[in-house]
Amino acid sequence: MQVNTLMELKKDQKMWELLKYNSYWYKELNRNPLSLKNYKEDMKNKYRLRTTDKISDAIDNIDLISNVLNALK
Repeated sequence: MQVNTLMELKKDQKMWELLKYNSYWYKELNRNPLSLKNYKEDMKNKYRLRTTDKISDAIDNIDLISNVLNALK
């Protein structure tokens, strides 16, 4: 694996952890270092780090709090 790709992976703990659990990415990143963008997208999908996921989680939390407050009335 190229050094700059390896350094990019080690910067982020979640990226490094995903690489440990999904070893097929080793082969892909060794063969094509430009696939790092695809790797990051896969990481965001698996760990729910996309903006839409964050908004959805925030809405779910607001609904939960609203339901608890309504139950307390």
